Amino acid sequence: MVKKESEATKVTLNRRELLQAATLGAAATVAPQMGETADAASQALAQVGTPAVPTPARVLMNATINGERVSLDLDPRTSLLDALREHLGLFGAKKGCDHGQCGACTVHLDGQRVASCLTPAVQVDGREVLTIEGLAGPDGSLHPMQRAFIDHDALQCGYCTPGQIMAAVACVAEGNAGSDADVQEAMSGNLCRCGAYVGITQAVRQVAGQDGGAS
Repeated sequence: MVKKESEATKVTLNRRELLQAATLGAAATVAPQMGETADAASQALAQVGTPAVPTPARVLMNATINGERVSLDLDPRTSLLDALREHLGLFGAKKGCDHGQCGACTVHLDGQRVASCLTPAVQVDGREVLTIEGLAGPDGSLHPMQRAFIDHDALQCGYCTPGQIMAAVACVAEGNAGSDADVQEAMSGNLCRCGAYVGITQAVRQVAGQDGGAS
């Protein structure tokens, strides 16, 4: 007489359960070895020690900022924008994109407009920088371009305005304000998210004397 297999001893595994059991078995075999390897690696690192990260040598920057001679001890990786804002407290130039694509950080370097976020501060040594803070007259009177921006409502939130004004002054000085199209092309590197482009163009044209100051 053949005995039937006891229900208590009968074992059935589906595919998922079989894979899980195999994975657990492999992990139980490998885990101790991995632990030993990790311990050995930790001991080796402790013996060697953590390598020191070299610190860049500091550099001295001497420049004329808004007519005043300044000297700064800087990390050589410092941008002109960070030197102005973080070391000199000149917050007019704004950090917008920090990639030279929005124009909010525009200042003048030796009379030429530059994106200060892309200009290494070390390259300014011995040169002249003009920011929006130095644009007004000695008595505090507004520069004609600042007044024109007010006259034509060429600003809304104001975040991009310092860079817009510095670029606009350069636009006129460069002789690129002969027409609305010329102004728009010359100012294309300065973005205004509020869309005050019509007023900006009119302000530049007013200062350039091309429209007789009319609105």
